[in-house]
Amino acid sequence: VQLQASGGGLVQAGDSLRVSCAASGRTFSTYDMGWFRQAPGKEREFVAAISWSGSRASYAGSVKDRFTISRDNAKNTMYLQMSSLKPEDTGIYYCAAVGARYITLARSKDAYAYWGQGTQVTVSS
Repeated sequence: VQLQASGGGLVQAGDSLRVSCAASGRTFSTYDMGWFRQAPGKEREFVAAISWSGSRASYAGSVKDRFTISRDNAKNTMYLQMSSLKPEDTGIYYCAAVGARYITLARSKDAYAYWGQGTQVTVSS
């Protein structure tokens, strides 16, 4: 599967933004997927994950109740709706798909075998 993230931009603190991840390949709907982000000088960190069916989701504590992950398997697209954005949400946002079956939604980047190129999100104070 090939992934392409889009929708990033420059917003002000408190604003909302939705980033998307378009996937190619007929097996998109069989993969759990996730969003990660990387700020300058920091490690890439987990943001959110969603099961292959969209029925389960998991969030990092720092974004829970502000971000919502979703997917539309008919459109081969995953989304991350971000609200109440903070300057500390700034970073490159990457979408990813796991490389194997997991019982629970994976939070480690090592579990993800396929990565998009990333989209920049900048939140000004």
